[in-house]
Amino acid sequence: MSDASGRRDRYAVVGAGIVGAAIARELTKRMPAASVTLIDKEREPAAHQTGHNSGVVHAGLYYEPGGLKARLCRRGGDLLKSFCAEKALPYLECGKLVVALDATEEQRLQEIFRRAQANGVPGVELIGPEGIRAIEPNAVGRAALHSPATAVVDYRAITRALVDDVRAAGGTVLLETTVERIERGTSGAIVHTSRGEIAADHVVVCAGVQSDRLAHRSGGARDPRIVPFFGQYFLLDSAYRDVLNGLVYPVPDPRYPFLGVHLTKRFDGEMTVGPNAFLSLSREGYRGLGLSPRDLAETLTTAAFWRFAGQNAPSAVREARTVLSKRFFLRQAERYVPAMAGADATRLTRGIRAQAMDGTGRLLDDFAIEADAATTQVRNAPSPGATSSLAIAEHIVDGILARVR
Repeated sequence: MSDASGRRDRYAVVGAGIVGAAIARELTKRMPAASVTLIDKEREPAAHQTGHNSGVVHAGLYYEPGGLKARLCRRGGDLLKSFCAEKALPYLECGKLVVALDATEEQRLQEIFRRAQANGVPGVELIGPEGIRAIEPNAVGRAALHSPATAVVDYRAITRALVDDVRAAGGTVLLETTVERIERGTSGAIVHTSRGEIAADHVVVCAGVQSDRLAHRSGGARDPRIVPFFGQYFLLDSAYRDVLNGLVYPVPDPRYPFLGVHLTKRFDGEMTVGPNAFLSLSREGYRGLGLSPRDLAETLTTAAFWRFAGQNAPSAVREARTVLSKRFFLRQAERYVPAMAGADATRLTRGIRAQAMDGTGRLLDDFAIEADAATTQVRNAPSPGATSSLAIAEHIVDGILARVR
């Protein structure tokens, strides 16, 4: 698009993870005459959350019907499947079992099934022990929900392909460029970066674990704040790569915010165990202790975090045991797949979840997107953010176009 003087509309997207890359690509598709600039501080795209997750394409089982997560996950999964086919990228539709081990979990499974049906998850069904064995001969359980449409992909490769599309459409990709703040004006915004100023009619911010800081530096509210949680993954010995045909998950406990340890086949056929979920000592430390005094101090001096911690102490104790003991970690998975008893595993780099928390200590469950005339800020996009990325892009660009027309 361009104005009467012939000036091209200018759009900037901050963050070259999968969500930011998808939005930049959507802008180039919907507004081919516009100038689109994608900015990231790292040397390559997908350097943070996108490049450190399980690779699962979620089918939409758990999410409250009608919410953004539910709507955008279903749409995003379909778009992602088509994109992978178009680009000849790996897409392994291996299916998933959510397994109940006792009567209480079986009752919870009924609610997940209700949500899955309301969300239009294809092929989902409840099965008993014999059904479990038919799908996963090495898995055990009292009952399970089977989602045949759940898949695994290579999100790094998908993000690179999205960025390639941005470049091919004439967009600009600025890597190794740190965004310091965004100055909003009456007719657009100025992005202040380590390489100078970039003027834009609209800026979309997808800054992940740094989203709250960048929002505050740009004049926005401190809350919701990001509290980083790390998730450790282990790679099972190659002798166990075929212990499952697909994915096996526990039934989530609604009292706690995370799913628990599960088994996930990767797009390359290897089998992983994880992740756990525990407070991360840094926002971007993926190896070793990963300690950032600044990041840790910021979390521990937030009153909302202590309210959250007090409400989730039993979960924290359980997750701490999985952090301290690899044997205990693997035993959690053995409850669902006894055939992996005695298996060893290699520690992989951890993932760090950018989880937004409000001032009361409540974790934001749904996607949180704030928008005005000059900026759109993605304040919370945890799982299934990667699955939903192409649909999030559609949703955000729809909003931008609605405001400018």
